[in-house]
Amino acid sequence: MSEIAYADAPSVIGPDGESVTLSSLPDSNTTRWVTSRKAKVVAAIRGGLLTLEEASTRYRLTLDELAEWQASLERHGSRGLRATFVQQYRHMRGS
Repeated sequence: MSEIAYADAPSVIGPDGESVTLSSLPDSNTTRWVTSRKAKVVAAIRGGLLTLEEASTRYRLTLDELAEWQASLERHGSRGLRATFVQQYRHMRGS
């Protein structure tokens, strides 16, 4: 019976082509944000599984942080979500 409920759960296509559901998102107490976790959250927001506000509350992140993840992913792909990329990009811009 649980398999049927899982199969009917809303899902979106994740960053690696896998199905992302609310239950497959990172834990709400996540503090170490690696690229793959950020990308899953962005996919969930884009696909309508979570709103920006819901993601902000769930993960205790600011709306600005989440918007930056979205913009970085759009502009630079998954490598744009790496913390080292952000540091390098700021350096290149002279910020």
